[in-house]
Amino acid sequence: MTDISTGNPEEILRKKVELSIGGPVRLPAGFVMPFRISHSTAGPGAGMDSAAFSFEGLRVKKSISYTHGEFELAVRGDGRYALTRGGEPFLEDVAILPIVRHCPEQAFFNLDPRCMFHCVYCGSPLLDMSEDKHLSTDRIMGMLRESMASGEVKAVSFTSGVVGSVRETVERMAEAVAAVRREYPDMPIGVEPYVSTVEDLRILHDAGAEEIKINIEAARSDLFEKTCPDLNYEGIWDMLKCAVSVFGRGKVISNIIVGLGESDADLELAMDRLSSMGVVPSIRALRITSLNRVQIEGAVGSLSPVTPERMMLLAVMQKKCMERHGFTTMTSRTMCSECGCCDLVPFRDF
Repeated sequence: MTDISTGNPEEILRKKVELSIGGPVRLPAGFVMPFRISHSTAGPGAGMDSAAFSFEGLRVKKSISYTHGEFELAVRGDGRYALTRGGEPFLEDVAILPIVRHCPEQAFFNLDPRCMFHCVYCGSPLLDMSEDKHLSTDRIMGMLRESMASGEVKAVSFTSGVVGSVRETVERMAEAVAAVRREYPDMPIGVEPYVSTVEDLRILHDAGAEEIKINIEAARSDLFEKTCPDLNYEGIWDMLKCAVSVFGRGKVISNIIVGLGESDADLELAMDRLSSMGVVPSIRALRITSLNRVQIEGAVGSLSPVTPERMMLLAVMQKKCMERHGFTTMTSRTMCSECGCCDLVPFRDF
């Protein structure tokens, strides 16, 4: 692993990967978190209470519990903490970070966890809808003003399930983007929508979004068809190409999920195809939870867990691919590269 030696030492990077793809952090009985607990409705931690931890310049967002966990939080008594794993030392010096909205230093809103599509790994539509999570623009702006008053907010980002229709959801997101742009004209704004036409892209860009994430999700079309049966794989590739023409090279990002049964060669081909189009590739380990396990196994069968070794090797591959095509994550100002809590981020973490 000599290729990953620049920046943080390999051992520390491995700790980040092990923590990020591992189980929850168990809190001591009676422990009161120093900051507001996040309850995610999107992403790997959908449906779970979570907190962000930092160490050695890295950060990881983890689900937390008072009853169980692969890791344990130990209070040092000086405003710092440690993490153990199965009772054995894991990280000696850890800080707990405030989460603005879903992310440290970033207000990342999920407009609606409901979705008309049925991607098997996505936990958002499976959440308890008895809790009101459908955010109006007025409510978003109120939450953002509160966050701006109480702490540093470096960016605002939006995602959403598709409700009603793709265009309705895009217009709903554009309305929220425009409201943020009017009140905070210099705020970096990113969007992670599902889009189906060039006009969808222009609506979001004209509203004030400057970065967009459109996810191909799987490295191979056959895996995509099994896991996202309602969507069109090549249609997403077409939208990525169009997004580069609207938002610009390096302003378009696409997630690829690792662990659906693809090979490393499949991932390298997908990352190179994205990069050659002007799209920044992002890789994320599949998280199998109680919410999505039945759906995933029904679609692609029983899967082997993604290992830290594989994720570290793939992160090196991702960085080399980006270097070949002249990309860096350092230019990204919103969403996942700016947050850095769920994955190894090339150029930032190493």
